[in-house]
Amino acid sequence: MTVLVRRDGPRNPPATGRIRARGPLFTARGREAAAGWLMSAPVIVLLLVFLVAPIAMAAWVSVSDWNGIGSPFASGVHAVGGQNYKALLTQPGLPQQQLGESLRNNLYYVIIVVPVQTALALGLALIVSRKRLAGRGFFRTAYYFPSMTSSVAVSILFLYIFGTAGVLNAIIGDFGGQGPNWLDDPNGVLHIVLSGLGVTTAPGALANHGFLGVSWWDWLAGPSVAMIAIIALAIWTTAGTFMLIFLPAIYAIPSDITEAATMDGANAWQRFRKVTLPMLRPALFLVLTLGLVSTWQVFDQIYLMSQGNPAGTTLTPAFLSYLTSFQDQQWGQGAAIAFILFALIVVLTIVQRLIISERRAGRAS
Repeated sequence: MTVLVRRDGPRNPPATGRIRARGPLFTARGREAAAGWLMSAPVIVLLLVFLVAPIAMAAWVSVSDWNGIGSPFASGVHAVGGQNYKALLTQPGLPQQQLGESLRNNLYYVIIVVPVQTALALGLALIVSRKRLAGRGFFRTAYYFPSMTSSVAVSILFLYIFGTAGVLNAIIGDFGGQGPNWLDDPNGVLHIVLSGLGVTTAPGALANHGFLGVSWWDWLAGPSVAMIAIIALAIWTTAGTFMLIFLPAIYAIPSDITEAATMDGANAWQRFRKVTLPMLRPALFLVLTLGLVSTWQVFDQIYLMSQGNPAGTTLTPAFLSYLTSFQDQQWGQGAAIAFILFALIVVLTIVQRLIISERRAGRAS
């Protein structure tokens, strides 16, 4: 027979003495979180003051009629809604045409620079990562040196190289040829090729229709000769930087995997395609993303070398935003161009990520 004995009073009586607080800030994790926020506070404040606040101010300017005088939040500044964006995207006129031309120029700039600089950076990284290469440290420094050089100095150097009487045309002349006026030639390279094939006039379907105030024939002009010079500068100065991103990823590839592929009879190209390149995919995505963002924001080379000339064939959205704001005093439209460019970069980055993810999933399956 079991006897149940009832105990009166609390099962666990409180301990005598001082009761310690058990709030979240008094736990070890809470103290660590508080310390982390305290240490991060200066950086957060700087970001809010010098990044978030200017972006918010620019967003307000893009939907207002601010004339650049006084505070954009003064009582005399009024909201105009999407009028600035409408003038750029839907209303035919000079602002829309300049935006279309800048997007066309920058599009060809991106199409050429990003693949070429990525391939060149990867090739340089594969070369200087070889263990049998003598003077690897020298070559790494030499390839990276253009990236450390001032953009002003590099731009002046390329002005001298691509000038009408510059080094490049002098070399071409030594071989009996005659170089073009690189920085003064507005002709698109695709139009030059077509003219060499006998196509000198635009078809009516391409000449009479277009997008953002630019005919489809002009969209298909290709980069101008002047833009080719700026493209060469961009590739030369950025390949070394992206080479340094590829190098750690190459060194992180386990040597036993490469040795196993060699023992299985894979040649150098097969090892690169089946082993090296798949394992470099995270670094490749980083390089492509950084290249995409930086090429859509090109400004300093345009400012120093061409100012958007000749005939607007080197104009880019970033430089157009500067001209519209500081030269034409259309601050609302200038800010709107900046946000249109920002939205374009975000969309293209997401599309690029989705494409790479789908390819990875397809290969995994």
